Amino acid sequence: MKRLMNYLLGMVCLTVTGPFPERLINLCAQHRLDFWAVEWLDEHSVRLTTRRGALKELKELAEKVSCTVEVEKSHGLPDFLARFRTRYAFLVGLALTLCAVAFFSRFILVIEVSGNEQVPTAVILSQLRQLGVRPGVYGPALDRQQIAQEALLGLDGLSWMGINLHGTRLEVLVREAVPEPERVDETGYYDIVAEADGIVTHVEAEQGDAVVKEGDTVAAGETLIAGLVTLEPPQYSDLPTRYYETHARGRVWARTWRNLTAAIPLTAQVKTYTGEEKSVWSVNLLGNQVEIFGNSSISWPFYDKIITVRQGRLPTGEALPISLRQEMFREYEVKSISIDLQAAQSLLEDQLLRQLEGLIGEDGEVRATSTRAWVDGTLFKVTLESECLEEIGREVPSQTPMPQQGDSGT
Repeated sequence: MKRLMNYLLGMVCLTVTGPFPERLINLCAQHRLDFWAVEWLDEHSVRLTTRRGALKELKELAEKVSCTVEVEKSHGLPDFLARFRTRYAFLVGLALTLCAVAFFSRFILVIEVSGNEQVPTAVILSQLRQLGVRPGVYGPALDRQQIAQEALLGLDGLSWMGINLHGTRLEVLVREAVPEPERVDETGYYDIVAEADGIVTHVEAEQGDAVVKEGDTVAAGETLIAGLVTLEPPQYSDLPTRYYETHARGRVWARTWRNLTAAIPLTAQVKTYTGEEKSVWSVNLLGNQVEIFGNSSISWPFYDKIITVRQGRLPTGEALPISLRQEMFREYEVKSISIDLQAAQSLLEDQLLRQLEGLIGEDGEVRATSTRAWVDGTLFKVTLESECLEEIGREVPSQTPMPQQGDSGT
């Protein structure tokens, strides 16, 4: 830090000559004049360095002890600026540059969003852009509190937003709303029925009457847990049988057998590139895109478009509102070729397995699988046969009428 201050204030290297140069050194110490790098040249000469501002006082002290002071060299910021004292154009340009930096540093160049996980950053930035917040706007003119409140009204899933301005960087802090827990609907008259054929392995009836037990064979649509609850009277009692309707709940596990089939054409359309390419370069500055090279007019019937964006960034890594965009167009022709049956079979088997996992759910288990592939006309088909253990119950509105109180049947 001291070295930096010496450079900013300027330094001079002096040669002091006299009968007793040490007296000058003592006087400088008494008057608190800083000096350093003392080097004795001979008995009557000494070289030292001091600050530029202390040179005048040091010369006055040298006269008191009959010493002469000769400046050997000087360096520092004042000497550097002195070189340009006659270069008026440079000084004007430097002044304008400093003014431009001071002025343009108040415009927003970077907008950062943090604190969001479920709400996409692009959605938040789009809402802010509608409210006038974008790269290139004058930062101090923004009513950040009002903008945050209006943005929250247009964004679902956020409970709080704060906007802070740090020079050219606008920081947007958000907090997402805690989702309301899903309420269990206890109303209505529902049965739990089987959504697939199977053999029951386990029944968990939480609410309602289980009408199947372990080992029963059930068909799709058959009632597993009834929403009509039967209250039998005590034994040897003359009280009637009573019933009440409820929203049946529970889980029924069963062994199931599922057969799934998928098909793919025997021929496929593929691209063959002709080697013809064309590039278009453009610059995006503060949201405005300007083409600088090439023409985007394409006459080819089939082509791919590849976009490469090189984003400008500060040394610290923050993105700047300027980017270089390249659009490359590659011409291709479409040809029909025969598919690889082995690769097609592997592809279809993977698709069928994913479909099967979606049907049996996360808690389901695939016990065994087998596949069969064959050609059917212009299609190549694969069938997946599987044995699974899964929860087959699903809730449906009950169609069972309420019996008369006291009836013995359901």
